[in-house]
Amino acid sequence: MDYLHIIIAAVFVNNIVLAQFLGICPFLGVSNRISTSIGMGGAVLFVMTLATLVTFILRKLILTPLSIEFMQTVTFILVIAALVQLVEIVLKKVAPPLYQALGIFLPLITTNCAVLGVALLSVQKEFNLMESLLFAVANALGFTLALVLFAGLREQLELVELPHAVRGVPIAMVVAGILSLAFMGFSGIV
Repeated sequence: MDYLHIIIAAVFVNNIVLAQFLGICPFLGVSNRISTSIGMGGAVLFVMTLATLVTFILRKLILTPLSIEFMQTVTFILVIAALVQLVEIVLKKVAPPLYQALGIFLPLITTNCAVLGVALLSVQKEFNLMESLLFAVANALGFTLALVLFAGLREQLELVELPHAVRGVPIAMVVAGILSLAFMGFSGIV
């Protein structure tokens, strides 16, 4: 599989949020503002890429040689949890406003099934190290794209006069569904 194919497939065709429906919690929770969405996207990019690297190495050097592949999911979850703690510590020190804006959603990266899903999909697709890292970066960029687009649409919806019954969560769900359908249109590309 060539690298361009991996990128296009991960960002547009099989977008981790809008086509595979992984990572919905931060998608809905952090998408009120574009700036917060970009921050969350950056954190997910860092965690997803590093988690994929570390889990790839652990699987190749420890799990497979010792024939304990059944511990793969537990090991991957522990790696992701440790990396999220690292991101939380760094953000608290380096960017306190972003740390405050992300709030409870930053620790939720630990349980963000998109991060675990990418690590497991890299194994399932039998990617080598470079393909795995590119797959992780592309999925994180796809996650960020979905988050930023949705946040932009939600910001615009605040400026529109809507019936009381559809304000807030109801219209956000409708817009998320339409955005997902729009991305489904890419399925014929790759």
